[in-house]
Amino acid sequence: MPHDAPVLIVGLGRFGAACAGQLDRLDREVLAVETDATLVQKWADRITHVVQADARSIEALQQVGAAEFQVAVVAVGSSVEASVLVAANLVDLGIPQIWAKAISASHGKILERIGVHHVIYPEREAGERVAHLVGGRMLDFIEFDGDFVLAKMNPPLVVQDQTLDSSGVRTRYKVTVVGVKSPGGKFTYATPQTVLLNDDLIIVSGTTSDVERFAALT
Repeated sequence: MPHDAPVLIVGLGRFGAACAGQLDRLDREVLAVETDATLVQKWADRITHVVQADARSIEALQQVGAAEFQVAVVAVGSSVEASVLVAANLVDLGIPQIWAKAISASHGKILERIGVHHVIYPEREAGERVAHLVGGRMLDFIEFDGDFVLAKMNPPLVVQDQTLDSSGVRTRYKVTVVGVKSPGGKFTYATPQTVLLNDDLIIVSGTTSDVERFAALT
């Protein structure tokens, strides 16, 4: 599938509009489908193509050319029934890659069972991310499948003013310092000879528990 394939987005609430706006900034062609005329008018000048249509109707989707898309995002979240109907229509149209927002675990399970390829839980994921940030010294936190995370933080005191090799970050703390940024500089790849200073920012990878323990060091 082409990395720049046009994207169909159904729903222009906060999640859908943010997704459409970012894709547009990345020069991806976007067709947004929305039932609310006010939202259609609001976004008409900001997104490549915006049409007013009810995506719960497969005929309406066919009329706007939805079947020609290879990627679709179901951003309908306020109504589980509407979300499922839209997703089912997109599955029936044979769109190869469907992403859908879910508001609960049961909602997500239904979406998966009808054939949605990627289910997103934006509110839950945002809540979990914020919990990690407010609970420690991490400045940013991204969790991937399989309990693997990337975190941005200042280096703990115990690893400052020495090379990564001599501080034994990987062997002692079971995390890897991927990148480092000095004040006013840019992120660069870390090497075994990289010396971490107090005002540096570092990107650390590892399991959730190991990264959290590392971030909690003084």
